[in-house]
Amino acid sequence: MSNRWPGKTVIGLTGNIATGKSIVRRMLEHVGAFGIDADGLAHRAMSPNAPAYQPIVDTFGKWILNAGGHIDREKLAKVVLNDPEALAQLEALTHPIVTQVIDLLVRRAGQKVVVIEAIKLFEAGLAEHCDAVWVVDAPENIQIGRLIQHRNLTEQDARMRVNAQPPQAEKKARAVVVIDNAGGYESTFTQVQNALDRLIGTEETALEPVKEVVSTAPPGEVEIAIQRGGPKLAEDIARFINQNEGLSLGRTDVLVRFGQKAYMLAYAGEQMIGLAGWQVENLIARTDEFIVADQAPTERTVKSLLGSIEKASNELQAEVSLMFLKNDTSGEIRKAVLTSGYEQNSPADLNVPDWREAAEESQPPETYLVVKRLRADRVLKPV
Repeated sequence: MSNRWPGKTVIGLTGNIATGKSIVRRMLEHVGAFGIDADGLAHRAMSPNAPAYQPIVDTFGKWILNAGGHIDREKLAKVVLNDPEALAQLEALTHPIVTQVIDLLVRRAGQKVVVIEAIKLFEAGLAEHCDAVWVVDAPENIQIGRLIQHRNLTEQDARMRVNAQPPQAEKKARAVVVIDNAGGYESTFTQVQNALDRLIGTEETALEPVKEVVSTAPPGEVEIAIQRGGPKLAEDIARFINQNEGLSLGRTDVLVRFGQKAYMLAYAGEQMIGLAGWQVENLIARTDEFIVADQAPTERTVKSLLGSIEKASNELQAEVSLMFLKNDTSGEIRKAVLTSGYEQNSPADLNVPDWREAAEESQPPETYLVVKRLRADRVLKPV
C-alpha cells in the first residue's frame, strides 16, 4: 500500500513515446483499476483559462497559439524538443499543477488499485510515491511506425521524437515490471494480468464482470441485465456487431478495440440485445458506438446502457459524457437518449475548451453529438 495514499496500491506506468503505455493503462482499467493519464492532464492544464495557459504564453510567446487561441502543441513541441532549457521551463510550469491534480484524483478514487501513466514518471517525482513501477517497451522501429500511423508524422519527425527521449534502458533498469508490447493484444494482456496478480494477489484481482439486473421487467417482458464486456467476450461482441451493423469483424478486431475503449453489454436472458463502446479519458467520457437490436425493448435497453455507462464514468470521476449517435439513429433511440438527460449540441458550442477539443477530436463521420454533464465541479478549474 502507498504511504502517500493509504488504502491504495499505486502503479506508476511509464515508457518512451509510442511504446503503448495507454493501451496497458486501459487494460488495467478493464480489470478494475482507476487510471490517470498524467500527460493528458498536462495538456488540459494548457487549455485556455486553465492554470498553465497564461504562464506558458508569457514564457514562449503568442506565436505558439493557433487561430482559435489554443496552444498549438506541435509548435510548442518543436521548441522544447530541440532545447533542453526550454523543456525544463515548460515542465516547471506544468509538473506542479499535474502533481496536485493527481494527488486529488487518487485521494478521492474509490478503487483499490490506481495506475498513473506518465512519460515523465521519474522526472516529475511521481515514481517515489508508487508501490511499483511498470515500464512498457517496444522496439524503435515499432515506435516509429506507430507515430507515422497514429499521429500522421513523417518518418523524420517520428524518428526525432523517439531520439529526443531519454534512453529506454534507463527506465527499464528502475522498473519492477517490464511489459513487452511488441506482440499482439492477448500477449500484452496476459503479461498485465500476471503482473497484477503478483502485485496484489489473484484473490484481489478483478475477474470477468458478472451480469447485473438493472431494469426489472413489466409483466410479460424479460428483465434487462448489464455486463461490462471483457476480452473473454470478444467473439460474442464481434458476432453482435456483425449481425446488427453488417460488418465482418473477428475476435482479433474486437481485442484491438479493447485497446481504445471498453464495452457495456445489455442482455435479455442469455441474449445480447444492446452494446455501447465507451471510454473515459482525461475525465471526459466518450461513447462512439451504440447499438440496440431491433427485437430489444428500446427505451429500457437505452436507459439501462446509459445508466451503467454513467455509473462507471462517475467511478472514474468523469466531468461530462459525450455521446456520438449515427445520423440514421432511429427516432425511438434518440428520444430515449434525450429523455435520459442528454442534449443535442455541436462540438463548437461546448463552452469548456477541453470538452470542445475532445468532441472535435473524437467525433466519427456521419454522427451527431449529445452531451450530459456528470458533475458540477471540475478538477482543473478556470483561473
